[in-house]
Amino acid sequence: QSWTVVPDFTHHAHTASLSAVAVNNRYVVTGSRDETIQIYDMKKKIEHGALLQHNGTITCLEFYGTAHLLSGAEDGLICIWNTKRWECLKSIKAHKGHVTSLSIHPSGKLALSVGTDKTLRTWNLVEGRSAFIKNLKQNAHIIKWSPDGERYVTVITNKVDVYKLDTASITGTITTEKRISSLRFITNSILAIVGDDEIIRFYSCDSQKCLCEFKAHENRIKDIYSFEREGQHVIVTASSDGYIKVWNLDLNKIKDAPSLLCEVNTKARLTCLAVWLDQASEMKENCDKAATSSQANEDEKSSEVRKNKICWTDKTAKSDRKITPEKRKLETPLQKKKKKRNSS
Repeated sequence: QSWTVVPDFTHHAHTASLSAVAVNNRYVVTGSRDETIQIYDMKKKIEHGALLQHNGTITCLEFYGTAHLLSGAEDGLICIWNTKRWECLKSIKAHKGHVTSLSIHPSGKLALSVGTDKTLRTWNLVEGRSAFIKNLKQNAHIIKWSPDGERYVTVITNKVDVYKLDTASITGTITTEKRISSLRFITNSILAIVGDDEIIRFYSCDSQKCLCEFKAHENRIKDIYSFEREGQHVIVTASSDGYIKVWNLDLNKIKDAPSLLCEVNTKARLTCLAVWLDQASEMKENCDKAATSSQANEDEKSSEVRKNKICWTDKTAKSDRKITPEKRKLETPLQKKKKKRNSS
C-alpha cells in the first residue's frame, strides 16, 4: 500500500508561531502565541472565524465529540466552548500560573489540567467546577487520559508518572534521558513517547519497561499522533527537521520498529501536529467497496490514503495580516437551526 502526503489546504493562520492544534470530525482549531484560536471548516476548506477569550499564549486545545472544545492558556483560564455556535459557555480560572496541559475523560464528565502552580486539578465538567486539587513537587507540562479512562499520565520534564483513576495514586514511573515533548496512548497500556532526541519509544504502562525504540528523525521530535484505520495502527510524527513521517505499527510485533509508510519535507520548523480523518469519505468508500468487484477493491485501496489529512503547523511562517473586526465575527447559525434547538 503506497501512501502520499500532499498539501491540501494552506493558510496563514496567525501573526505568531502556533502552539496547539486540535481536530474533530469537521473542524481544525489552532492556538498561537498571538493569543487567538482560529477555526477552520475542513469540509468546506475555509477559515471559519476566531475565538478571542484568552489573554496570553494558547497552550492546549482539545475537542470532546462534536459539541464542545476546551482551551487553556497562559492566562490561567480554561474555556469551554460550544462548537455549534462557537460561544464560550464557561471561563474557569483554573490555575494561578499558566495552564500547561488539559485532557478530557472519555465520558466527557471530567477533565484534568496541570499548570505552573505545581497543581493537578480535576474538573467536574457537568457542573463546571473544581472537583479535586493535587499538589505536585514540580510543574507538569503534559497530562493525558488513557482511551478507557482507567488511568492517566503526567509528564514532568523527562519523567512520566502513571496514575490509576480509582486510587488517584502513582502506580509506576517511566524515565527517559531527554525532555519529553509529546506522548500518545497507542492502546490502554502502551505509550508512545517522543522528546528532545530523534527516537520514538514504546513503553508498557503496566511494567514501565521499554518495549521498542528506534530512530525516526534527524532532529528532535516535537509531536506524535496516532489513529486506527481498518485495523491498522498508524503513527504520525513531526520533527524540528521539517519532516512529517507516517508509520505502520504492528501491535503483534511491538518489539519490531514500525515500517515507514511515507514522509514529506515541509521545509518548516514544525511545532505541533494533528490528523483530521475524512470520515464521510471513508464511509462512502466502504459502501462503494461493498458494491464493486474484488479487482475494483484493489484499485480503490491505493487511493484511500489520500483521505488522511495531516495538519501541521509552521513555527517560521509569519504573516503581517492584522485581525480585523470583520475577521473576528463568527458565522451566525441559521435561524432554522436555532428553532430546532429551541424546540428540542
